[in-house]
Amino acid sequence: MEFRIEAKFNVSPEVIYKAWLNSKSHSAMTGAPASINDKPGSKFSAWDGYIEGENIELEKNRRIMQSWRTSDFDHHQDDSLLEIELLPMNDGGTKLILRHSNLEDHDMQYKKGWKDNYFEPMKKYFAKKR
Repeated sequence: MEFRIEAKFNVSPEVIYKAWLNSKSHSAMTGAPASINDKPGSKFSAWDGYIEGENIELEKNRRIMQSWRTSDFDHHQDDSLLEIELLPMNDGGTKLILRHSNLEDHDMQYKKGWKDNYFEPMKKYFAKKR
C-alpha cells in the first residue's frame, strides 16, 4: 500500500531540506526530539525514537529518500520507503510532495499522521522563519 500527500510552505526548498536533515531544526519544526543528518547511508530517528530509518538518497534541496518505520510496525514487516520531493514555486515557497510506500494495508493512519504531526507543525515553524 502507498499514498501521496502534497503540502505548500512559505519557505524555499533549501530551507525545508536543511531543516528536515538537521537534528536541532527537525526537532524544532515537529516539536519532538530527532537525531538526523544530511549524509546518505546514515541512520536517523524522530519523534523521540518512535520513527527510525536511514537516508538512502539525497539530492540537495530537491529530494530526500529514506527507509522508514515506526515502533508500531510488526516485527516481520519490512521498512517502508519515504520520498520527499521539494518543488520551488513562483512565490518563493515550496510544494512538498510526500510519497510513502511499501506499507501494509493497516498502515493508512500514517497519512493522517503526516498531516497532523509534520505538516501542521511545519507550517507554524516556517511561518516564524519568514
